[in-house]
Amino acid sequence: MADYTKFIAKDLPYAYDALAPVMSEETLRFHHDKHYAGYVNKLNELIEGTPYEGKTVGEIILSSEGTLFNQAAQAWNHEFFFDQFSPQPASAPTGRLAEALVRDFGSVEEFVQTMNRSAAGLFGSGWTWLVEDKEGKLALVNESNAGNPLCRGLRPLMCLDVWEHAYYIDYRNRRPDAVAAWWKFIDWKVVEKRYEAK
Repeated sequence: MADYTKFIAKDLPYAYDALAPVMSEETLRFHHDKHYAGYVNKLNELIEGTPYEGKTVGEIILSSEGTLFNQAAQAWNHEFFFDQFSPQPASAPTGRLAEALVRDFGSVEEFVQTMNRSAAGLFGSGWTWLVEDKEGKLALVNESNAGNPLCRGLRPLMCLDVWEHAYYIDYRNRRPDAVAAWWKFIDWKVVEKRYEAK
């Protein structure tokens, strides 16, 4: 038996039906319990008996490649994604984050529309990220498959998951409709805490 602490899929911070109908209970059960938990379980299998035991998921992302990277990054990406939603969200950014969005995108509304277009236009499966660079500038980054902007030295602040399993049950092939609807439950308090945590 392994004598290290295995990674555990984090519970959703809300009930499975709390984001319906934007994200249905069926979607969240498949997305969280099958896909996300599956990545975590496979990550545990891959690191057992290797030098990666005892490392954080972030450390594994930055020091691995291939299948191990994919499982670690998808585990990290999904937890980050699920944590930014709330059934009672702060519906708009405030303070320094709001100022930075206006500075770098023109307005909060323009940022949202630009992120929607970026996510809808990403070819294949992947993620669209709001990030902060080392100079403090905000930007959008598209990553294919399991890509994570940590690998580029960027600080993730929020993300949109455009793998089909994130939306297909509820929206079929209408990815633009899915990403536009998700904003109803994006909790800007969470994004602001990430932005302020420097």
